[in-house]
Amino acid sequence: MEAYLGEIRMFAGTFAPVGWAFCEGQVLSIAEYSELFSVLGNAYGGDGVTTFALPDMRGRIPIHQSPTHMLGEMAGVERVTLTHSDLPTHKHQAYASLNEGSGGGSGNVLGKATIYTSKGNSVTMSTLALASVGGSQPHENMQPSLCVSFIICVRGLFPPQD
Repeated sequence: MEAYLGEIRMFAGTFAPVGWAFCEGQVLSIAEYSELFSVLGNAYGGDGVTTFALPDMRGRIPIHQSPTHMLGEMAGVERVTLTHSDLPTHKHQAYASLNEGSGGGSGNVLGKATIYTSKGNSVTMSTLALASVGGSQPHENMQPSLCVSFIICVRGLFPPQD
C-alpha cells in the first residue's frame, strides 16, 4: 500500500526509507516539493512563498488539532520549575503552650508523660524551624516513554479530498 503525501508514521529504524523523511522540522523548497506543500502549507514553518517546514516531532507527542490547539502549534515543556504561585495556599504553623498537658491526644503515644525535666527559660524558635525550603531547581515533567522516530511521506500519493 502506497502512502499519502504528508502521512506520518512511527518508525523504529535508524534511517528514513526512500520517499520518507524524519520529522525534524527541516525547511524544504516549495518548488521541489510543491505537492507536499499543497498538503502541509506552512503550518510547521517556512515563509510560505519559497519554503515550508516539515513537522518537528523531536521530543514531542502528537495531539489532534482542536479549537484550542491549531495545526502546527507546539506546546508543553520537558522540565518545569514550580514557583510559589504554582503551590496551593497553605500554612506552616507551629503551636505551643506554656501549660502542662492534660491528656493524650489521638494517636499521642506519650500522653501525659513528662518528657522534659524542667521548664527552663523561654527562647525564640529558630528561624530554620519555619524557613522556606527547596532549591528552585526544575524537575522532569515527562510521562514514561519509549523513543522511536516519526517519518513523513514526502513522495507518495496525493490524498483525495472528500
